[in-house]
Amino acid sequence: MIVGVDGGNSKTELVAATTDGALVARRRGPGSNSHAIGADGTARVVRDLAGDLQPEHAAFYLCGADGPDDIAELERELDGIAASSVVDNDTFALLRVGTDRPDAVAVICGSGINCVGRAAIGRVARYPSLGWETGDWGGADMLGREAIFVAARAEDGRDEPTSLVGAICDHFGLPSVAAVGAAVHYRRMPPPRVGEVAPLVLAAAAAGDAVAASLVERLAGEIALMTERAFRDLELSEADVVLGGGMLQPGAGALHERVLAQLPAGARPVVPAADPVIGAALAALDAAGASDHAKARLRAGLDGR
Repeated sequence: MIVGVDGGNSKTELVAATTDGALVARRRGPGSNSHAIGADGTARVVRDLAGDLQPEHAAFYLCGADGPDDIAELERELDGIAASSVVDNDTFALLRVGTDRPDAVAVICGSGINCVGRAAIGRVARYPSLGWETGDWGGADMLGREAIFVAARAEDGRDEPTSLVGAICDHFGLPSVAAVGAAVHYRRMPPPRVGEVAPLVLAAAAAGDAVAASLVERLAGEIALMTERAFRDLELSEADVVLGGGMLQPGAGALHERVLAQLPAGARPVVPAADPVIGAALAALDAAGASDHAKARLRAGLDGR
């Protein structure tokens, strides 16, 4: 038996299957970002989902597995769930489910933003993607925070007007953007709620708001820059570029269109229809030496559900 786990900020999913591709179980639990709940907390979430399953091979692709120390700590906490296992960042689950081509890059834009890639020669690109601390900007959390910033300045006249002022106030049921900012600052509002502003930005941009459109353009540019960096580090002139995460998964809309317009030459964009957890399960089947038929069988069984 194999197990694949895709762990994110908001949810964690598990797929178990036989090595010939027959689906055994698919389960969902709470978020498991180890930066928020600790590696031991992540392990509790995964162990609860695994229950009495006893897999021979497992692939744990987890949000928060960003650097060698993160991965080593998670490996220790997850030890014993499977006879053998791989632990890595959840962006690799997106990459695995998105394409079988050897030259490929994946960008995930959900609550945060990350990028990984691989080349046929065996080189792998991966980045810490810790946020502003490592020079990264993007994802719903950072986009929402920036939208509140520009809306607060528009509200008091320091910057140009934007419909985001009314949209943000209406969404949170507060009288002003200043009140929203104070609620975030004083922790009367949980910080993750800032990410709820991101869809408001996309909607305002689609409706023609110039300020919102500039934020969408900036985010698309960051996604393109991440892709360009991976192409450069992998020495690729063309590759599949798998786009995923909550903000890119729709595969349509203002952000998607601006990303496509800014991707480097040679990029072949892919928006996978299947969930990243299937990529984790496929990686576990890879480790088990399963056949292509087994992998196709698992995909078909999960698509059917």
